[in-house]
Amino acid sequence: MTSVARIHPQAVVQGRAAGIVSRVVAAAVDLLVVLGMVAAVEFGYAALRYLLLGPPFALPDLGVGGATGFGSAVAVVYLAASWGTAGRTVGDQLMGLRVTSRAGARLRPATAVLRAVLCLLFPLGLLWIPASRRRASVQDLVVGSAVVHDWYGRSRTSAHRRRD
Repeated sequence: MTSVARIHPQAVVQGRAAGIVSRVVAAAVDLLVVLGMVAAVEFGYAALRYLLLGPPFALPDLGVGGATGFGSAVAVVYLAASWGTAGRTVGDQLMGLRVTSRAGARLRPATAVLRAVLCLLFPLGLLWIPASRRRASVQDLVVGSAVVHDWYGRSRTSAHRRRD
């Protein structure tokens, strides 16, 4: 009796452009990560202030504008650093995605920062993905990036070579 080789679903999509669902889920996870980072910084500041100056323990009151600016700065630094170094954020890692240039290379620092700013200012740009033939968001079109499935941490071509 012969056995049928099973192909994992991840191997089928490896290296292909990511769709809107996986990218929205990754973005939602990244939003939670950024909110957690902001909360950790604010609690850390309050704890340090309490230790140095004494009671009361109080979170900083940044106001709406200050909180928005601080949260935005944290988000841009987090996204740009993640895409410029590892090519993926925590949400991307969870969903098996990688952000690259259209040629498949790591994003340059300036490109990663511009992409992060555009993602922050225009999150609805993700809605262009289903209309795009190459599954690109508006941000991808502007900066020349691509988001691909990368479950194994290598490109599609090297994944195929390894199986041969």
